[in-house]
Amino acid sequence: MNTTTTRGSVATAAEQDSHVADAWHELLDDASSELVALLRELADTAPPALAEHFYSGMLGDPRASRFLSSDQVQSRLKPSMLRWISSLLTSGPEDVTTQIAAQRLVGDVHARIGIPVDLVIRGTRMLKHELYRHVITIAPPELASAAIAMVSDLFDLALEMMSHAYSVARERSTRLDASYRMFSLIQNVGTERERQRALLLDWENTLLYRFASAPRDGSRAPLLAQSEFGLWFNHKGMPSFGDTAETRQVAALIASIDQLGAASDAKAGMSMLPAIREQLAQVRSLIGMLFDNIGALEAGRDALTSLLNRRFLPTVLRREVALASETSGGFAVLLLDLDHFKAINDAHGHDGGDRSLQHVAANLAQHTRSSDYLFRFGGEEFVMVLGSVNAEQACAIANELLERIAASPVKLSDGTQVPVTASIGVAVYDGHPDYERILARADAAMYQAKRNGRNRVELATDKMVEPPGARLLSTR
Repeated sequence: MNTTTTRGSVATAAEQDSHVADAWHELLDDASSELVALLRELADTAPPALAEHFYSGMLGDPRASRFLSSDQVQSRLKPSMLRWISSLLTSGPEDVTTQIAAQRLVGDVHARIGIPVDLVIRGTRMLKHELYRHVITIAPPELASAAIAMVSDLFDLALEMMSHAYSVARERSTRLDASYRMFSLIQNVGTERERQRALLLDWENTLLYRFASAPRDGSRAPLLAQSEFGLWFNHKGMPSFGDTAETRQVAALIASIDQLGAASDAKAGMSMLPAIREQLAQVRSLIGMLFDNIGALEAGRDALTSLLNRRFLPTVLRREVALASETSGGFAVLLLDLDHFKAINDAHGHDGGDRSLQHVAANLAQHTRSSDYLFRFGGEEFVMVLGSVNAEQACAIANELLERIAASPVKLSDGTQVPVTASIGVAVYDGHPDYERILARADAAMYQAKRNGRNRVELATDKMVEPPGARLLSTR
């Protein structure tokens, strides 16, 4: 990250780094040797309960709990927080550049996860006050006063750097989210509109059949929210069209329809049918209006395969993390890598390789659910984001895709048929708010599939170690 969008909104990274570096050096240069020694003692003796105090205070806020309640977050963040405090207190002039880079990284993570700035400021304030109390117990009053001022300034400099990085990252993601909504993840508006109309009609017919047949097994009416249309709207429609009065109205209508359709017997169900149909007509009208307001933009497509490129993957993953947190649901990421792709290129040239990628992409797209996303991640890799699935369902989908790929060799222009297989890593959302984690876990599982013989599916586990240099998601 070298610069921001405009010089008028947020300072460039270089300008901000220089400003903070000057202030940091001035602060350290003015510190006496006694003060430096006291800060080092403070770093060594800071109570281990500091992190516990932080968590006990922050978890009382439901907004903070969303980001901090995960066991994975607490097990990693507690020790890393103490290391961060120790590093701040013991850094010298030679460490300023490293410190600035570290605070910028923290700010990037905060932005990626979407932690509100006021929560970061509150947490910093809580940590500072606990350190102030500890300083008073280990230093005489005059030196303790200087140490408290120094701690305050160091934390403020770190927070300033984090906040700048946060602002830059949020500006970038806001622009990307806007582009995503314009692109709307719909490559053919007319086709998608008709598909969703058909899915709504299919659900209505299923409901009518259920009411008319009066099943004796006591089965409930199918929920619109869990239908193909409902899943599409929740995972794709809402983020694609944006948070508007129309999308909120559609969501409310879906909930109302499901409530009306929950009648326990056929007679009651048939009596509810006119009201359900009236509300379905409103859904159709609103969806049509939303489709009228968008167009298919090409900027989000991969030129070779016509799949989504990785540009919009952060937006999709942020949305799925937020949705899973709000609904206590789940989602999964599949990272698929073609096996021995270099050998295909070597034997049949790059045209053969390109045709193989196009063939596999078309095969995957043909068997992707309405609520799922399919990206070309780069090279011979593809990413699928599966909405509303658990581990068992995600692995079943991955294994089915694996079988379809292996059963469909690529036919080259000269008639040659080239067998293709893939290795798939599956990672299921584990409650961690950072969307890069689930992608890294899917990456590790994919590498495990390669090591275990290829043409197989591996599910990411807690014991699975991410490979050295595991790739983190980049929006560039």
